Amino acid sequence: MKYFKIMLIIATLVAIGLFVKSCSTIKQISQTLTNLKKLEYKIENVSNFRVANIDIQKISSLKDFSITDGLKLANAFGTKKFPADFVLNLNAKNPNNGSNNTTATSATIAKLDYRLILDDVPTINGDISSPITVPGTGQSVNIPLNMNLDLYEFFGNRGYEGIVNLALTVGGLNSRPTKVKLDIKPTVNTTFGPISYPSRITVIDQEWR
Repeated sequence: MKYFKIMLIIATLVAIGLFVKSCSTIKQISQTLTNLKKLEYKIENVSNFRVANIDIQKISSLKDFSITDGLKLANAFGTKKFPADFVLNLNAKNPNNGSNNTTATSATIAKLDYRLILDDVPTINGDISSPITVPGTGQSVNIPLNMNLDLYEFFGNRGYEGIVNLALTVGGLNSRPTKVKLDIKPTVNTTFGPISYPSRITVIDQEWR
């Protein structure tokens, strides 16, 4: 009987220990998820925009193209291929800097499943090529995303002028990043392994998301 009581006490202590550890683990996971959600994103700008291998960053309208470049663009449209490449500069900010009841913690973005949206039209998908660390300093980190797509595939129905004007709006001299959005689902490395955001985020240039 005495042996049974001792074993019962030991079992009870073990159960209590496991319960406390479980509660601690749950609390840590909860805190990790909370910090994870605090990461913020914003589109900074679009740079190095080229259409049919023509740099359009200093061009504001169709009439500003040289005759040679105009012919190149017209020929590209005629072949139903209008290749564009540019860099979308995405900013990421980690507010976990030790203030406002946060713990100063760096966050490593392991994956960034994204879809590029131009003028409210979903286009290409992509991901980052290597992990990005966002320090817990409250400062933003630039994530340059190289974009390559065929504008004709998604906007050919707008006609020649429509597709060129869209390119100029996004990456020309008077570009407006408001035409660009990024639909993302980040995966962040944690002490419990990689954790993906529970839902996707639509990132714009006007405010942190």
